Amino acid sequence: MKIVVLAGGISTEREVSIVSGTEVCRALREKGHLAILVDVFLGKEDLQPKSAFADEYDLEADVRYIKEGSSRVRELQASRRGFFGPHVLEVCMEADVVFLALHGACGEDGRIQAAFDLLGVPYTGSGYFGSALAMDKTVTKQLFRENGIPTPAGVTISKGDAPKSAAELGVGLPCVVKTACGGSSVGVYIANTEEEFSRAVADGFTYEDTLVAEQYVKGKELTAAVVDGVAYPIVEIAPISGFYDYKNKYVPGSTIDTCPAKVSRELTQKIQECAVRAYEVLRLQCYARMDFMVDEQENIYCLEANTLPGMTPTSLIPQEAAALGMSFADLCDKLIEVSLARTKGQDL
Repeated sequence: MKIVVLAGGISTEREVSIVSGTEVCRALREKGHLAILVDVFLGKEDLQPKSAFADEYDLEADVRYIKEGSSRVRELQASRRGFFGPHVLEVCMEADVVFLALHGACGEDGRIQAAFDLLGVPYTGSGYFGSALAMDKTVTKQLFRENGIPTPAGVTISKGDAPKSAAELGVGLPCVVKTACGGSSVGVYIANTEEEFSRAVADGFTYEDTLVAEQYVKGKELTAAVVDGVAYPIVEIAPISGFYDYKNKYVPGSTIDTCPAKVSRELTQKIQECAVRAYEVLRLQCYARMDFMVDEQENIYCLEANTLPGMTPTSLIPQEAAALGMSFADLCDKLIEVSLARTKGQDL
C-alpha cells in the first residue's frame, strides 16, 4: 500500500512524534509497503504527490530534514495562516491510508481527523469526535463520572479565576496538577504543599489556560490498550525515580515495565473491562490506550485515554502487542487493518 506516515506538527510532543513516525515508517517499509515520512506542518516544497511513493526511499534523509526543521516551526507559525505544510494534503490524498503518528494538539484532538473526513482521506485511529472528547481531560473526567467509570476526584482550574490554594478548591494534598489537553506528561506536577501547588498552577498555565487538579492516588501505575474493542495485556509501569513523567516515558532504562503485569487475574480482568468501557464511553475507534492507577486496596482509577499512543522503542502498546506474540511491524499492519475497516463502514 501507499502510506503516508504523518508526524511532527506543532505540539509540545513534536519530538516524540518524530520518533514514533520514524519507527512506524521503517517497520512499514520492511513489510513491503511504499511508506513515506511527512511532517504535517513543515511539508516539503519538492514533495511530488504522483511520484512520492517509490520503491527506493531515503528515510534517514527525511528524518534529518524534519528534525532540522524543528527550529523553524515557531517562525513559520507566526508568518503563515494555514496549518498543513506544502503538498501535505495532496500527498495524503494520493495515499491508500495515512498513518497518524502525531501526538498532542493539532494531531490527537480531532481537527486533522475532521479535515481528512471531509477530504475522503483514510487514516488510522479514532474519528474526530472521539479524538476531541478524549483530548480534553475535563470532558473525559465528566464522562467517566456520568458513566460510572472510576476516576480520581478533581476540579477544573481556569486561568482567569485561578485559586490561591488547594484548600480553596477542596482538593487535598498531595494532589496532581496537569494541563487539560496536554500529553506525554508535559505540564504534569505532583504538589505536596500549598507552595508546590501554587507553583504547579503557575507553571501549568504557561502551557494552557485550563488545568485539572485531582486527587493523588498512591499505588501502581498500569495501562491497557484496546484494539478494535478488545483489551490487550496490561503493562505495569514502575519508574526508577519520580513518577511517569516525560523523561521516564522516553529515556530507555528510566522505568521497569512489566507486561503482562504481575497482578491477579481478577484485577487484570477488572482493568481490561474498565479500559473497554472507557473506550466505548469516549466514542473511540480502532485503538487507544487507557492509563490507570491502582491503590493499595486495589481500587482502580482510570486517569485518561490516549487516542494516538506512542510508537517509540520504549512505548507501551508495542509491549502489549509483543506479549501476544505480535511484532512491531505486525502491530502497525494491524492498526492499519482495523482503521481501514472503520473507514469502509462510514459514509465520507
